[in-house]
Amino acid sequence: MITNLLNFDLEGLAVFCDKLGEKRFRATQLFRWIHQRGAGEFSEMSDLAKSLRQKLSQCACISPLPVISEHQSSDGTIKWLFDVGAGNAVETVFIPEDGRGTLCISSQAGCAVGCRFCSTGHQGFSRNLSTSEILAQLWFAEHTLRARSGAQDRVISNVVMMGMGEPLQNYAAILPALHVMLDDHGYGLSRRRVTVSTSGIVPMIDRLALDCPVALAVSLHAPTDFLRNDLVPLNKKYPLIELMDACIRYLKYAPRDFITFEYCMLDEVNDQPEHAKALIDLIKSKENSNTWCKFNLIPFNPFPASGLQRSLDSNIIAFAKLLTDAGIVTTVRKTRGDDIDAACGQLAGEVQDRTGVIERMKKRRTIMISPEK
Repeated sequence: MITNLLNFDLEGLAVFCDKLGEKRFRATQLFRWIHQRGAGEFSEMSDLAKSLRQKLSQCACISPLPVISEHQSSDGTIKWLFDVGAGNAVETVFIPEDGRGTLCISSQAGCAVGCRFCSTGHQGFSRNLSTSEILAQLWFAEHTLRARSGAQDRVISNVVMMGMGEPLQNYAAILPALHVMLDDHGYGLSRRRVTVSTSGIVPMIDRLALDCPVALAVSLHAPTDFLRNDLVPLNKKYPLIELMDACIRYLKYAPRDFITFEYCMLDEVNDQPEHAKALIDLIKSKENSNTWCKFNLIPFNPFPASGLQRSLDSNIIAFAKLLTDAGIVTTVRKTRGDDIDAACGQLAGEVQDRTGVIERMKKRRTIMISPEK
């Protein structure tokens, strides 16, 4: 059987090399060739013994994902569609900014969480991605962009697991991928510059804190269980009080001294002053200080199946002011790549749904305009 070496973190690669009768330093050399230099063929690895290169060519490969399409936005954002087989495809987005380059990576073909405002969730769920399929997105983007620009240094400075899927529902695959991102022999990213975004799977937040604490972003989107149950169905299993407690526990291990809460601004659904005040009460109820978290307000990117609309700019500004005046650090995310459907909540790819999401979405009740005053 041919083994894709993109499936391994350094420890896994050392075990693989040991089975071939090779010493650990060979695994480190191989790891550097793959991730630091972007080598796709063993023949390129000039400092490896010829006998090892021949051995590897018979039992291993460095197999990237086929690129179906590439689109570039007027603002420089690039979106790739990768083929992951069996009619499924996932999207990856690179966002260039002054002083940094951020890559948004997918962790699943589709998503089973089914958030109202997310086009990925409306496509349903097919399967988890493997570690190699997750890392292949970073491997391709980093070395493709480096080759195009002629850059000698790293092009991607930040990785956010905010693409298609719920990362913490694919924990076994994302953990070694995170290790590769952080490893100095791999991509050498700081824990502060790698972010896992979750809709709130409490037990896995606790596990991530112990196994590989990176920056944590939580898709909040509502200040009460009543409203969040409808927007983020996972809340019925892990209600707000449990989620907030998990976030406080995570702070002890986090590389940053705050948790980021993502909040999609939906017109007359969650963007009114009473919602902001309820959020303030929620945050104050957990800690004496308001500085343990920050809010990232995200203007909604509409798509027909959602039945939702973007908040007015004036409402977003007023909402942000209420949070800021209460001492909560608040930013409004600048929409990037929306002209190529690469903005937050727009990633859809191609998913062979096996969850019956369309029928389930039809059955879900229409959200109330003025829930739970």
